[in-house]
Amino acid sequence: MTDSRTAAALRALHRPGDPLILPNAWDAGSARAVAAAGFPAVATSSAAVAESLGHADGETTPVDEMLDAVARVVRSVPVPVTADLERGYGLRPAELVDRLLATGAAGLNLEDSDPRTGELCDADEQAGLLAAVRAAAGPDLVVNARVDVFLRATGDHAAAFDEAIRRARRYRAAGADCVYPILLADPELIRRFVAAVDVPVNVLLRAGTPVVAELARLGVARVSLGSGVYAAARQRAAAMLAALAAGGDPFAG
Repeated sequence: MTDSRTAAALRALHRPGDPLILPNAWDAGSARAVAAAGFPAVATSSAAVAESLGHADGETTPVDEMLDAVARVVRSVPVPVTADLERGYGLRPAELVDRLLATGAAGLNLEDSDPRTGELCDADEQAGLLAAVRAAAGPDLVVNARVDVFLRATGDHAAAFDEAIRRARRYRAAGADCVYPILLADPELIRRFVAAVDVPVNVLLRAGTPVVAELARLGVARVSLGSGVYAAARQRAAAMLAALAAGGDPFAG
């Protein structure tokens, strides 16, 4: 079981201008590697966990398997763990909180689009979900509210900006500790987003995103790598296997 002290320690790591860096893990081994590298917290990636368990992303992983994976990560490291739980796997908020707290996790991500259809959820409906999670958890979980407007946008990110701000403010009012406008990458839009919301902001670090030092200057409080480390590990493994199958040196390069 987690407690409010672990969640408070995780919450305190969200410092605008000095962001918490989270190279997301997918199992006990990768979580240990993150902690051994000196990172003060571990996050899971739902996509990476799902694929490592033989499932696809998008809430196709049975909830028991996902929570068991989170529990293994928690047991493997001495630092706070926050879990990517997509949109909650259909659990009622109180049950979701109880079962997550039983793993020992100190935080969670919840996204505001339907993982199965890709459609954005109604903002008020999502705010109600976040408020119910906050009511059930009290201070014992750090709630990171993912804002999927830029992920689902079909045009210019600038056109989606006002809606993303509206959702972020609504989720903050519902009790979110942090908001996560996933795929927002333009430096000026990140700066404006941070300035417009009274809550720590999480940015996904990927190709095309400003480097960590620049994100810090923009006031970002949390930086995630999503499934990036897992994808890189898979790519490296595939290259080694291809070299081996071709009779070459799998350790070259």
